[in-house]
Amino acid sequence: MPMLSIHSLTPEALHLPPGTSEFLGCQRRHTLPASEFRCLTPEDAISVFEIEREAFISVSGTCPLYLDEIRHFLTLCPELSLGWFEEGRLVAFIIGSLWDKERLTQESLTLHRPGGRTAHLHVLAVHRTFRQQGKGSVLLWRYLHHLGSQPAVRRAVLMCEDTLVPFYEKFGFQAVGPCAVTVGSLTFTELQCSLRGHAFLRRNSGC
Repeated sequence: MPMLSIHSLTPEALHLPPGTSEFLGCQRRHTLPASEFRCLTPEDAISVFEIEREAFISVSGTCPLYLDEIRHFLTLCPELSLGWFEEGRLVAFIIGSLWDKERLTQESLTLHRPGGRTAHLHVLAVHRTFRQQGKGSVLLWRYLHHLGSQPAVRRAVLMCEDTLVPFYEKFGFQAVGPCAVTVGSLTFTELQCSLRGHAFLRRNSGC
């Protein structure tokens, strides 16, 4: 489903907000870290859905992923998700799955294709109290580097409304044309991003 939740973030050049450098390090500080990025599990599904429901239903009346679909993807492919936790609380997340065709179709909204080489980003959402802080940018940057560390994944793809295209272009995404998927009266642009550059940065990051 469409990456709509980032509507609450102002598109900006890719840079790290003040104070986020500590989040990009590789050290663990406590048993319960002040800030932690990790893959999500089915146990996180309710927290994920609560953030997503607030971000999407008030805007579009629907969610990209409902609770059973969240559990479905977090059971089949948790390695294609990433959550940002602060003091154990989920504040932002991305959920993806693998896709095995060149372009997105209606089936891609609910299917995970284990043999696929494309990571389909279903949803990015930030908790309402943490918006307008650049967290969506930091999380997407981390997620693309996370994907780049997985040799089988060659590219990332997503669908979004036209107003969000410039935001994703700052992360290396390129528009490939109108998406075949529609949701009600909404139409979307499909974008893709090669992960080769992100894999190189990951290998040379020291993490």
